[in-house]
Amino acid sequence: MAEYTQILLDIADGVATLTLNRPHKMNAYTGTMMSEIIDAFDRTDADDSVRAVIITGAGDRAFCAGADLTPDDGKRPFSDPSEVADLSDVRVRDGGGYCTLRIFNSKKPVIGAINGAAVGIGATMQLPMDFRLASTSARFGFVFARRGIVPEAASSWFLPRLVGMSTALEWCMTGRVFGAQEAKDAGLVRSLHAPEDLLPAAHALAREIADNTSAVSVAMTRAMLWRNSATPHPMFAHRVDSRAIYQLSRGADAKEGVASFLEKRAPAYPGRVSSDMPGFYPWWDEPSWE
Repeated sequence: MAEYTQILLDIADGVATLTLNRPHKMNAYTGTMMSEIIDAFDRTDADDSVRAVIITGAGDRAFCAGADLTPDDGKRPFSDPSEVADLSDVRVRDGGGYCTLRIFNSKKPVIGAINGAAVGIGATMQLPMDFRLASTSARFGFVFARRGIVPEAASSWFLPRLVGMSTALEWCMTGRVFGAQEAKDAGLVRSLHAPEDLLPAAHALAREIADNTSAVSVAMTRAMLWRNSATPHPMFAHRVDSRAIYQLSRGADAKEGVASFLEKRAPAYPGRVSSDMPGFYPWWDEPSWE
């Protein structure tokens, strides 16, 4: 496994734990951290032993305190558009968006364990995660308007879907920092935990998935819920549902699911995400999937 300098990646018992590891900088985001997170997700997707990914921050002060505006690794997390004349140039692409889109495309469920301050990219990075559990001491802020910029990391797509348009507008227009209870009340956070209980709770949720479900079913379900909910008509979802049910119901995992239920035993699903996804996956890359 590659040696990382700004994250840690630990894989044990079917669960990968990715830790943002710059505690001396409150885990501030850099270009190097972005590249390492993307590489880590490439690895967890390719590793069939991994059933879930937990993301947290090192130390007890911060999950991620935002972009490091003066990083010590020589790489900026966000490109400066003044360097190029053509705004379609790849160098203008938002470094936060590279990260969130990679998390969005994960084949494994992603659980955020938000252990402290989560501001800027530290807040928007969480949005494509499937579950966000937070410490009672966590604080959140979509502070971009207070820095003279705009929300990044595709958060204008993700945030209203999670908390509704009115709350998303308020948080982003005021740029204020708010506490964990407000985040939970708005639906951004699934549950609140004492700091010492946060990671155990995240691991318990990961185990619930890893011990009881088909990896292929979970990968398909994750993709279907995230993507189909954004389509303009339920018929789009029906088309994908129909293909998925038809193909998966004839597979080895479905046979094992029924057998384990009837035999009242724990399932042992043989399907692998690396090799056994339905033939039409990823359907969103097809020119037409009607």
